[in-house]
Amino acid sequence: MAPGHAAAPSSWRVWLALAAAMLLVLPGQAAGPAKKNAAAAAGAGTPVEVTPEMTGAGIVSSGVVLPKPPPVTGNRTRPVASWGKPLPYPIVIADRRNNRLIEVTPDKRIVWELPSPNLKLYRGNEDVNFSPDGTQLAVSEEDNYDLHIVDYDSRTVTWTFGVPDTRGKGSAHLNYPDDAHLLEDGKFLTADIRNCRVLIIDPKTNQIDTQWGQPGQCRHDPPRSLAWPNGATPMDNGDILVTEITDAWISRITRQGKVVWSRRAPDVRYPSDAFPTVDGRQVILADFSKPGRVVIFDPATGKRTWEYHVKEGEGALDHPSLARELPDTGDILVVDDLRNRVVVIDRQTKRIIWQYGVTDTKGHAPGYLNYPDGLDLDVFRDWKAALQGPPATTR
Repeated sequence: MAPGHAAAPSSWRVWLALAAAMLLVLPGQAAGPAKKNAAAAAGAGTPVEVTPEMTGAGIVSSGVVLPKPPPVTGNRTRPVASWGKPLPYPIVIADRRNNRLIEVTPDKRIVWELPSPNLKLYRGNEDVNFSPDGTQLAVSEEDNYDLHIVDYDSRTVTWTFGVPDTRGKGSAHLNYPDDAHLLEDGKFLTADIRNCRVLIIDPKTNQIDTQWGQPGQCRHDPPRSLAWPNGATPMDNGDILVTEITDAWISRITRQGKVVWSRRAPDVRYPSDAFPTVDGRQVILADFSKPGRVVIFDPATGKRTWEYHVKEGEGALDHPSLARELPDTGDILVVDDLRNRVVVIDRQTKRIIWQYGVTDTKGHAPGYLNYPDGLDLDVFRDWKAALQGPPATTR
């Protein structure tokens, strides 16, 4: 653990969490036929070779002395006071190849950070979203093949599903899980891409509560089969937006499995993580390509209503993985993965008006990112009021 970071989980707690994850799938635990049968049904999984690219920068930290977080006083319906343009709220970023979560304010202060407590258990975090009450973070790790829940205040990993460095298709393994959301009922939503399924998992039991799609059946016929889904996003009324890579299909599906509508996103080659717009009427998504683009379309007509697509220069995107319409301003927040930055694009002028990360430069010191891959808005804590005074120092 880098200096300047209190409240890190102790080693025994990390290894207990890892042991708990492993016990989900280790066969032959000499605990009777029921457990042996369950292990057989889950499958043993296949170990995955961990490459230097997958471990990235290792365990790193910005070195910033973190302020005490303010209490939760807002929610997504009634957020705390806005900071206004260019970025109305602080953002938690899944800084993938730095193996950390980091929260940055609109004035670019680092106010919260979770470096990896252990690279076996936790590395390559690629999507992050707050729980509905703002106290927890849901995290997915594609090439670590697992999911986590992180407690915000204590900065500890409190739950893991899947087995690190092990891919599989049974009831206790994952194969490149993308997207991570905690639902209102406490269950965990994810898109298990290479198993061609969307899962809703109950953290209380570690059981799959709902499954759409089947491993090996990778074609568009929701919810029976899905063509490489890489996004599953809850909507305000509980419906779920599912993004399928093949042919850029976006579908709205109820929790009961009824397809409300299914549309192909216009002019998108590789769709990534569709979200509803702030009013819930349209859909925004990133095109994970080079040059990348952002598209907003109306599912009622299938027509594009807004687009950002700069082909070269500073404004060009390189494999953006996530785009969100910002509340209050209507501007567009984008994770520009391979240019190592998060940007805000002005809705009217289509110019970048805010950026965190140095373009095309990897790093973990303040102001730098290394393959950012996901984010969420912290509408829960009034950091603006809490930070009256000088910025935090660094070590």
